[in-house]
Amino acid sequence: MKKFLVLGSLAAALLVTGCSNKNNVESDTNVQQSGRYYGSDGSGYDYNRDNFVNLEERINYVEDGLRNIFFNFDQFTVRPDMQSVVERDARILTSISAGTLNVRVEGNTDEWGTDEYNYALGLKRAVAVKNALVAQGVDESKTILVSYGESKPTCTAKTKECWAENRKVTFKMLP
Repeated sequence: MKKFLVLGSLAAALLVTGCSNKNNVESDTNVQQSGRYYGSDGSGYDYNRDNFVNLEERINYVEDGLRNIFFNFDQFTVRPDMQSVVERDARILTSISAGTLNVRVEGNTDEWGTDEYNYALGLKRAVAVKNALVAQGVDESKTILVSYGESKPTCTAKTKECWAENRKVTFKMLP
Protein backbone atom coordinates (compact mmCIF):
# COMPACT_ATOMS: atom_id res chain seq x y z
CA MET A 1 0.00 0.00 0.00
CA LYS A 2 2.86 2.40 0.84
CA LYS A 3 4.37 1.69 -2.59
CA PHE A 4 1.23 2.93 -4.31
CA LEU A 5 1.13 6.08 -2.18
CA VAL A 6 4.80 6.82 -2.86
CA LEU A 7 4.44 6.13 -6.61
CA GLY A 8 1.25 8.20 -6.78
CA SER A 9 2.91 11.12 -5.00
CA LEU A 10 5.94 10.86 -7.28
CA ALA A 11 3.73 10.84 -10.40
CA ALA A 12 1.77 13.85 -9.16
CA ALA A 13 5.01 15.74 -8.44
CA LEU A 14 6.29 14.98 -11.95
CA LEU A 15 3.05 16.19 -13.52
CA VAL A 16 3.12 19.47 -11.60
CA THR A 17 6.77 20.24 -12.30
CA GLY A 18 6.56 19.03 -15.90
CA CYS A 19 3.76 21.48 -16.68
CA SER A 20 5.36 24.52 -15.06
CA ASN A 21 7.05 25.59 -18.34
CA LYS A 22 3.97 25.08 -20.48
CA ASN A 23 3.78 28.78 -21.42
CA ASN A 24 7.23 28.62 -23.00
CA VAL A 25 6.38 25.75 -25.36
CA GLU A 26 6.21 26.71 -29.05
CA SER A 27 7.28 30.30 -28.47
CA ASP A 28 9.41 30.40 -31.63
CA THR A 29 7.95 32.66 -34.30
CA ASN A 30 6.40 31.14 -37.39
CA VAL A 31 7.16 27.52 -36.53
CA GLN A 32 5.34 25.47 -39.13
CA GLN A 33 3.95 22.02 -38.34
CA SER A 34 1.57 20.06 -40.57
CA GLY A 35 0.96 23.11 -42.77
CA ARG A 36 -0.26 25.25 -39.86
CA TYR A 37 1.55 28.06 -38.12
CA TYR A 38 2.04 28.24 -34.38
CA GLY A 39 3.40 30.94 -32.16
CA SER A 40 3.50 34.64 -32.84
CA ASP A 41 4.64 36.62 -35.87
CA GLY A 42 5.13 39.75 -33.82
CA SER A 43 1.51 40.82 -34.22
CA GLY A 44 0.31 39.15 -31.03
CA TYR A 45 -2.06 36.90 -32.98
CA ASP A 46 -2.18 33.37 -31.58
CA TYR A 47 -2.67 31.00 -34.54
CA ASN A 48 -2.87 28.08 -32.11
CA ARG A 49 -5.76 29.42 -30.00
CA ASP A 50 -8.67 27.01 -29.71
CA ASN A 51 -10.22 27.86 -26.34
CA PHE A 52 -13.21 29.94 -27.39
CA VAL A 53 -16.31 30.32 -25.25
CA ASN A 54 -18.61 30.11 -28.27
CA LEU A 55 -18.73 30.38 -32.06
CA GLU A 56 -19.25 34.15 -31.99
CA GLU A 57 -16.04 34.63 -30.00
CA ARG A 58 -14.10 32.48 -32.52
CA ILE A 59 -15.53 34.45 -35.46
CA ASN A 60 -14.70 37.80 -33.85
CA TYR A 61 -11.17 36.67 -32.93
CA VAL A 62 -10.36 35.52 -36.46
CA GLU A 63 -11.96 38.59 -38.12
CA ASP A 64 -10.02 40.91 -35.82
CA GLY A 65 -6.77 39.29 -36.97
CA LEU A 66 -7.46 39.63 -40.69
CA ARG A 67 -6.31 42.70 -42.61
CA ASN A 68 -7.83 44.35 -45.69
CA ILE A 69 -6.13 44.03 -49.06
CA PHE A 70 -5.93 47.36 -50.91
CA PHE A 71 -5.81 47.93 -54.67
CA ASN A 72 -4.70 50.65 -57.04
CA PHE A 73 -7.25 52.67 -59.02
CA ASP A 74 -9.03 50.57 -61.67
CA GLN A 75 -6.83 47.53 -60.87
CA PHE A 76 -7.57 44.03 -59.60
CA THR A 77 -4.10 42.53 -59.24
CA VAL A 78 -2.75 42.18 -55.70
CA ARG A 79 -0.16 44.91 -55.17
CA PRO A 80 3.38 43.83 -54.20
CA ASP A 81 3.09 45.72 -50.89
CA MET A 82 -0.03 43.67 -50.07
CA GLN A 83 1.62 40.25 -50.58
CA SER A 84 2.77 39.97 -46.96
CA VAL A 85 -0.75 40.89 -45.79
CA VAL A 86 -2.21 38.13 -47.98
CA GLU A 87 0.33 35.66 -46.56
CA ARG A 88 -0.51 36.63 -42.98
CA ASP A 89 -4.27 36.40 -43.68
CA ALA A 90 -3.71 32.95 -45.21
CA ARG A 91 -1.86 31.81 -42.05
CA ILE A 92 -4.82 32.96 -39.99
CA LEU A 93 -7.36 31.26 -42.28
CA THR A 94 -5.46 27.95 -42.14
CA SER A 95 -4.79 28.14 -38.41
CA ILE A 96 -6.31 26.19 -35.56
CA SER A 97 -7.94 29.47 -34.45
CA ALA A 98 -10.01 29.60 -37.65
CA GLY A 99 -11.04 25.96 -37.24
CA THR A 100 -13.81 25.00 -39.65
CA LEU A 101 -15.00 28.54 -40.32
CA ASN A 102 -15.67 29.71 -43.86
CA VAL A 103 -14.63 33.12 -45.17
CA ARG A 104 -16.55 35.54 -47.35
CA VAL A 105 -14.11 37.47 -49.55
CA GLU A 106 -15.73 40.86 -50.23
CA GLY A 107 -14.62 42.99 -53.19
CA ASN A 108 -15.12 46.76 -52.96
CA THR A 109 -14.45 49.75 -55.21
CA ASP A 110 -14.48 53.53 -55.07
CA GLU A 111 -17.35 55.50 -56.58
CA TRP A 112 -15.71 56.03 -59.99
CA GLY A 113 -17.30 54.08 -62.83
CA THR A 114 -20.76 52.72 -63.49
CA ASP A 115 -22.50 50.43 -61.03
CA GLU A 116 -22.07 47.47 -63.40
CA TYR A 117 -18.38 48.17 -63.93
CA ASN A 118 -17.74 48.54 -60.20
CA TYR A 119 -19.54 45.31 -59.33
CA ALA A 120 -17.44 43.49 -61.95
CA LEU A 121 -14.23 45.12 -60.67
CA GLY A 122 -15.11 44.25 -57.06
CA LEU A 123 -15.63 40.62 -58.08
CA LYS A 124 -12.30 40.54 -59.95
CA ARG A 125 -10.58 41.84 -56.79
CA ALA A 126 -12.28 39.20 -54.65
CA VAL A 127 -11.22 36.47 -57.12
CA ALA A 128 -7.62 37.74 -57.15
CA VAL A 129 -7.42 37.62 -53.34
CA LYS A 130 -9.13 34.22 -53.18
CA ASN A 131 -6.62 32.82 -55.68
CA ALA A 132 -3.72 34.27 -53.70
CA LEU A 133 -5.10 32.75 -50.47
CA VAL A 134 -5.63 29.36 -52.12
CA ALA A 135 -2.04 29.48 -53.40
CA GLN A 136 -1.01 29.92 -49.73
CA GLY A 137 -2.96 26.82 -48.62
CA VAL A 138 -6.46 28.11 -47.85
CA ASP A 139 -9.12 25.55 -48.76
CA GLU A 140 -10.96 26.91 -51.81
CA SER A 141 -14.21 25.25 -50.71
CA LYS A 142 -14.17 27.41 -47.55
CA THR A 143 -14.24 30.67 -49.55
CA ILE A 144 -17.32 32.54 -50.72
CA LEU A 145 -17.01 35.48 -53.11
CA VAL A 146 -19.12 38.62 -53.17
CA SER A 147 -18.78 42.02 -54.80
CA TYR A 148 -20.23 45.11 -53.20
CA GLY A 149 -18.86 47.41 -55.88
CA GLU A 150 -19.22 50.96 -54.57
CA SER A 151 -22.29 50.15 -52.43
CA LYS A 152 -20.49 49.70 -49.06
CA PRO A 153 -17.97 52.52 -48.75
CA THR A 154 -16.13 52.89 -45.45
CA CYS A 155 -15.15 56.44 -46.30
CA THR A 156 -17.49 58.95 -47.95
CA ALA A 157 -15.41 62.13 -48.27
CA LYS A 158 -14.65 63.27 -51.80
CA THR A 159 -10.85 62.94 -51.51
CA LYS A 160 -8.16 60.78 -53.13
CA GLU A 161 -7.32 59.27 -49.72
CA CYS A 162 -10.93 58.33 -49.12
CA TRP A 163 -11.38 56.78 -52.55
CA ALA A 164 -8.19 54.77 -52.00
CA GLU A 165 -9.60 53.51 -48.66
CA ASN A 166 -12.61 52.06 -50.50
CA ARG A 167 -10.58 50.13 -53.12
CA LYS A 168 -10.12 46.91 -51.17
CA VAL A 169 -11.08 43.38 -50.30
CA THR A 170 -12.47 42.76 -46.82
CA PHE A 171 -13.30 39.52 -45.02
CA LYS A 172 -16.28 38.21 -43.08
CA MET A 173 -16.01 34.91 -41.22
CA LEU A 174 -18.97 32.54 -41.42
CA PRO A 175 -19.85 29.33 -39.54
